Amino acid sequence: MGLFRRKTSSPAMTEAPDKVRALTWSAQRNIWSDAFGRLATRCLQIILVIIVATGLVFAMTQLSLVVIPVVLALIVASAIYPLLELMRRHGVPSILATWIALVAIIVILGLVVWLIVNAVQNQVDDLAKQATAGIRQLQDFAKDGPFHITDDQIQKGLDSAVDFVQSASFASGAFAGVSAAGSFVTGLALFVVVLFFFMKDGPKIWAFMERPFTGEQFERAQRIGEKTVSTFGGYIRGTATVALVDSVGIGIGLFALGVPLALPLSVIVFLSAFVPLVGATVAGILAALVALVANGLVPAIIVVIIVIVVNQLEGNFLQPVVMARSLSLHPLVVLIALTAGTIVGGIIGAVLAVPIAAVAWGIVTIWNGPDRPAEFARQKRLEPKM
Repeated sequence: MGLFRRKTSSPAMTEAPDKVRALTWSAQRNIWSDAFGRLATRCLQIILVIIVATGLVFAMTQLSLVVIPVVLALIVASAIYPLLELMRRHGVPSILATWIALVAIIVILGLVVWLIVNAVQNQVDDLAKQATAGIRQLQDFAKDGPFHITDDQIQKGLDSAVDFVQSASFASGAFAGVSAAGSFVTGLALFVVVLFFFMKDGPKIWAFMERPFTGEQFERAQRIGEKTVSTFGGYIRGTATVALVDSVGIGIGLFALGVPLALPLSVIVFLSAFVPLVGATVAGILAALVALVANGLVPAIIVVIIVIVVNQLEGNFLQPVVMARSLSLHPLVVLIALTAGTIVGGIIGAVLAVPIAAVAWGIVTIWNGPDRPAEFARQKRLEPKM
């Protein structure tokens, strides 16, 4: 009967496995709680954050046709929000104020495009003749200068360019351009629709998104919404002011020198100023190249001097006053954000990177209260002023 006899265990035998488990758990806890364990835990957390951020960036790049119009609409709606509030306070119905603002934006954009197209059509013939003369001067310099390029080499280069235009790769690029134009029209239509609803029901939309939060989290969500709107709006209004000064200053110089396409170039300077640090400079270089081809070397040098003077006035006097409140970012952060935005989203990414970085930093500064940044961003000791 020994087969069915129940085995009895002593208290010492039952306590032994518990002690072994306790010792094992204590050893594991010590492994993760020492210096290397904390380092490993932090590394795992960083890796998870990077994976999530990479996934979000990848998703946004795949849905760029939706993400970019929505972000642009949010930025423009934030910039126009004070005007909407002003009209509403003076008794204008919300729907009427929204339509007035939307029509004004469309009319202004359409007027700018019409001015550019009209100026180009009126001056394109003269510019083509001047460009042809400039190309001949470059050819003469190439032949007679230190490079000693022969006519046969120049003709081979032109033939290669013609062959490329007639090749299949150029045709595929042209079809890609047509597809991009179609995507642009679709994105523009979505931008207008989303902008209308952001201007009309922006606070209601954000209130709906705040429904899952209560207590302290709800207050934080309110602060984030207010900070996002104020930062986006202040950034766009400040950048537009700086861009207007840049375009007027450089435009006056171009008109005074008789540079062709002065108006379109001034508009390009205005638009490129929305890319901080490099936009206005690149547009100024373009204006100098046009002056070099159309007017000669001396006017081109004068244009370069005008661009440098305008940029110095902007960087040392205007931008610190106008942008101080809306863009509290170090120039190195701006440069890194520009580079990352350009890699991810091209020109649109370069335009959106800096305001998004400014909003992210603004959210950090009000994370625990109106004047209480997140713990990691608080100043804990005396730091040198930047």
